[in-house]
Amino acid sequence: MIPRKKLIAGNWKMNKTPADGVALVRELVATVGKQSEVEVVVCPPFTGIESAGRALEGSTLKLGAQNMHFEASGAFTGEVSAPMLRAIFATHVILGHSERRTLFGETDEQVNKKVLAALKNQLRPIFCVGETLAERESGATLKVVQTQIERGLEGVAKDQAASVVVAYEPVWAIGTGKVATTEQAQEVHAFIRELLTKLFTEPVAQKVRILYGGSMKPANAPELLAQKDIDGGLIGGASLEARSFVELVTAAAAIK
Repeated sequence: MIPRKKLIAGNWKMNKTPADGVALVRELVATVGKQSEVEVVVCPPFTGIESAGRALEGSTLKLGAQNMHFEASGAFTGEVSAPMLRAIFATHVILGHSERRTLFGETDEQVNKKVLAALKNQLRPIFCVGETLAERESGATLKVVQTQIERGLEGVAKDQAASVVVAYEPVWAIGTGKVATTEQAQEVHAFIRELLTKLFTEPVAQKVRILYGGSMKPANAPELLAQKDIDGGLIGGASLEARSFVELVTAAAAIK
């Protein structure tokens, strides 16, 4: 079995002006821009994607967006499409993040349309799933995650599935400082891998990277990243400062 390359993706959320983003990318390029052991993706807000993309040219860093619309164009004020992202050389896009679901009312069906549109346009979806605290406490974690994955990946062909990156983000651990225990995180990651096996076959499921997205920091990253089914991290707060983000990349590179 070919080992899956670890992936560390930085979700800057609604932070960083274009100039701030360029400064951060330049720091990252100087420290981890030549390494190829770990795939590194930065996801600025829409206003900073193009300038960040220019700043990472010639490095191994990749460029992602935080959201997109499922239509290619049209009367959708305030939205951005997959072809627009491809035109500025983005390669990844975060879809179905818990903040999009809870704050902006995105449904599994809408996220599914976005996943299919991303794949159609050669964008790699970083497809987010995860449960709220109430769902965790009621014992519904696996049921919630299963529903989100089955609905979110409906219509994805077997030959496309390996291009999808799944990010498990327990909603109760995002920006709260709370972190799922290593055992809790690995349990859900293993469950997701098993579900992907049923949906797409085992060889395909073994190629899919599953990221942990609940307050991963340099202090807890080595233990989390050492787990069999945790293939990297979708990083929020720790991606806004070069030193902490580089430490996460270094931690991922150290896992053999």
